[in-house]
Amino acid sequence: QVQLVESGGGSVQAGGSLKLSCAASRYTYSRNYCMGWFRQTPGQDREGVAAIYTGTGNTYYSDSLKGRFTISQNNAKDTVYLQMNTLKPEDTAMYYCAADLPAVCWSSRWWAMNEYTYWGQGTQVTVSS
Repeated sequence: QVQLVESGGGSVQAGGSLKLSCAASRYTYSRNYCMGWFRQTPGQDREGVAAIYTGTGNTYYSDSLKGRFTISQNNAKDTVYLQMNTLKPEDTAMYYCAADLPAVCWSSRWWAMNEYTYWGQGTQVTVSS
């Protein structure tokens, strides 16, 4: 069982930055996870933004967002961050944190929402022009 709580969303003007946080509480034997960030707009599927394997810190990115978004984790490996720079109005979405076993990252399907079992409640990001 993993509980995820996102924070850090808000409203920002285009060109600005936000840093999202995902705090994870783990109650299983597994010490490492594949942690992903997704985003969703109304009527659309959740889009994989980035992921990190907490064991090694290996990161994975959507090609379209790499360079503007950076995923990282804290030393305790219980919080994952998403630094978002040069934000655009099209980045407006609900952002979700997700977690599953490390194999999700290793399988190169980190971007697929159906691969993840655990989800946070989401945090809204709104970028105005």
